Amino acid sequence: MSKIVIIGCGIVGAAIAYELSLISGLDITVIEKNTPASGSTGAALGVLMGVISHKQKGRAWRFRATSLKRYETLIPELEAKTRLSIPVNRQGIVKLLFEGENLEKWYKLQAFRASEGWELEIGDRNYATQKCPHIVNDQIIGAVYSPQDRQINPVKLTEALVAAATANGVKFHFGIMVKDFITQAANDNELSSCQQLETNAGKIEVEQLIISAGLGSTPLTQSLQQTIPIRPVLGQAIKFKLDKPLGNANFQPVVTGNDIHIVPLGNQEYWLGATVEFPNERGEGVADAQILEQLKQEAINLCPQLKNATILKTWSGKRPRPDGISAPIINKLSGYDNVLLATAHYRNGVLLAPATALEVISLID
Repeated sequence: MSKIVIIGCGIVGAAIAYELSLISGLDITVIEKNTPASGSTGAALGVLMGVISHKQKGRAWRFRATSLKRYETLIPELEAKTRLSIPVNRQGIVKLLFEGENLEKWYKLQAFRASEGWELEIGDRNYATQKCPHIVNDQIIGAVYSPQDRQINPVKLTEALVAAATANGVKFHFGIMVKDFITQAANDNELSSCQQLETNAGKIEVEQLIISAGLGSTPLTQSLQQTIPIRPVLGQAIKFKLDKPLGNANFQPVVTGNDIHIVPLGNQEYWLGATVEFPNERGEGVADAQILEQLKQEAINLCPQLKNATILKTWSGKRPRPDGISAPIINKLSGYDNVLLATAHYRNGVLLAPATALEVISLID
């Protein structure tokens, strides 16, 4: 059996483990220094902005389309196998359009999506009001509605992926830290090969290594003398509750506009997010309460009903953004014949997890 070791159990690592577990003849081990979804995954809103994104070619669009299609089969597949419930909002995404918006690019995108079987609706201000009666702002000129985009609870999804992969024979080890790698030169070329991992719980043999550790990927690649620079970009969000649903109680899509996301969670609860806060010159990222307050006020300017919301909690998390490299990083680590990177998805880890897993499978020798 081929021994495959995955480092990292966020949504991407868990998705890779599950998809690999569907292939017979593999011995798969996942190691994670914390608990599942404890890093960037746990700080994600889970909004799948695929069809409504402006990506139209290359890997950027191919991955989005692949993931959206896989999610339609993956969620019921996981729920049937694990008996776990994975909260999914299937009512789509409404993107608000403001004064100065280039409407022509939206109509071109609509035509392109339609040519590939995807649906986008575009309407004027009255259309926006019809879709989202709770949004009241004079600068809104219309809206785009994407009924095939989704929002998923990333933590519950990761837990289901772990449970399903475990049922398929994958071994998960949590609280395990990698201390070093044992490598040797490959026989037939100048590449090296990773043979073992040294961890705080002993050595683990490896024939294929997949690094999917988000921000933890940088120190791991440093240990392999091939540093991949990944920087933390902090994001903050607010969870709040209202005494009645926003807008139409029977139509609760994600609403987005001016980088503000209002995400329905059910039971009159919503996420409001998310800020984008880059680290300072020393590489430090500290949650700025003033920026979060600004997000809240801008959201109230869009949706006055939020003024009466009860804040249940606020949180912040760090997303892994590659420095000088396009996100995500999915390729073989330079200098090695059996080390793959599947990391640094920045703000699209949940969206691109299924496509990343399938891409990794295609890259494994």
